[in-house]
Amino acid sequence: ARCGTVRHQETRGSFANAFFFKQNRDFSYQFIFQTKDRKVTTMRFPMGTKAVLLITTVGTAGAFQCSSFMKTQSSVRRSQHHSATDSPIATKKEYDEVLGSDFEVETVEKRKEKRRNLLYPKHVEVIEDFSHVVERMVDGVLLETGEKSWQPQDFLPDLTKENWVEEIKDLREQASQIPDELLIVLVGDMVTEEALPTYQTLLNTFEGCDDPTGTTDSAWARWSRGWTSEENRHGDLLNKYLYLGGRCDMRSIEVTIQHLITNGFDPGAEQDPYRGFVYTSFQERATKISHGNVGKLAGQNGDTNLQKICAKIAGDEGRHERAYQTFVKEILKRDPDGLLEVFGEMMRESISMPAELMTDGEDENLYDSFSAVAQKLGVYTAIDYADIIDHLVKTWDLANLSGLSAEAEQERDYLCRLPGRYRKLAERSMNRARKAAKDDIATHSFNWIYGRAV
Repeated sequence: ARCGTVRHQETRGSFANAFFFKQNRDFSYQFIFQTKDRKVTTMRFPMGTKAVLLITTVGTAGAFQCSSFMKTQSSVRRSQHHSATDSPIATKKEYDEVLGSDFEVETVEKRKEKRRNLLYPKHVEVIEDFSHVVERMVDGVLLETGEKSWQPQDFLPDLTKENWVEEIKDLREQASQIPDELLIVLVGDMVTEEALPTYQTLLNTFEGCDDPTGTTDSAWARWSRGWTSEENRHGDLLNKYLYLGGRCDMRSIEVTIQHLITNGFDPGAEQDPYRGFVYTSFQERATKISHGNVGKLAGQNGDTNLQKICAKIAGDEGRHERAYQTFVKEILKRDPDGLLEVFGEMMRESISMPAELMTDGEDENLYDSFSAVAQKLGVYTAIDYADIIDHLVKTWDLANLSGLSAEAEQERDYLCRLPGRYRKLAERSMNRARKAAKDDIATHSFNWIYGRAV
């Protein structure tokens, strides 16, 4: 045939029953074939082409290569576009017809770089300016992976050892000393840690800090993945500890984790990296305080295993806290007015806790109950909230910022006065709560511990 040589390449279990060429008036050719399932497929080729056709197991043309097809203007990397065509030698129109998508390089680039239409272009410009600092954080703050980093198994019984039974008995004996109130707080902290997929998703919403491909080699993307890999150990370790301890309804806890991840979490970051880093600076410190206090109470009750576990996790949170607070310091060097505006707005709105949408499928007020127990034990209180604001104001040295606009100076003054004001409000609130508790001792049953009341 004038259209050249056609070779039919069979695949196991499938081949065309019949095929033939049809010449069109414009001297192009149509290759028409019928597969075993009697599905008829037509392909059109320009005059003078050589074609290699691969008939797939579903009876359609899965791949073809036409050696004389017009080349596209630029090649597209196969790692990015896994098309059925071996090489970019078909026309743009033919790609569109076969694959149903536009393979023009310019169009692909526009899709990839749609983030250029940013909500916060100035904020993105600022954070990109100190990416070298982020590189240092990745290398200097995040631990090495693999053998050089701690892993949950370092704190748990080794079931491959001959004395594994004794190790589990020792863990369970110490865990039995933990009162139910503290156990509830530990479970709540573990559930919060296990919702890690939500938090990584949040990081990837911050403009300029995202990881668009999943393997992006930017400093911000590496930080996001490294941070996530370290945080992943926390929920893993606490989950296994509670399982081996044998005092909790693990299925109820697992249901709670699934609900929390499904419900999601909105801290009000609004895709703004400034708001995102103010939030993470606050939240990492809050988490460090909570884990640290649980560990102290565990040690006081005789569980040295849990004390070590919580201390290790709190140490991670402390390093991450310092990193995020360093990011904010860098922003203040470049755009103090913008950061103060955001910080002030967030303090007026208050900081949302990441597990606020927690539920076990039955108790819609589960987070409030868990939070009340944590406050009662002094693990995390309204005073801690005020202290964190005070810590951030001092860490970022807001009182000594200079060169501010009139509006920014007002925000700075508001923020510097806020910790004292909030602390007075927290003290009044906690005093009223203590007085009410003496008159009416309220208890709440938790499915996490088989309905026992706390």
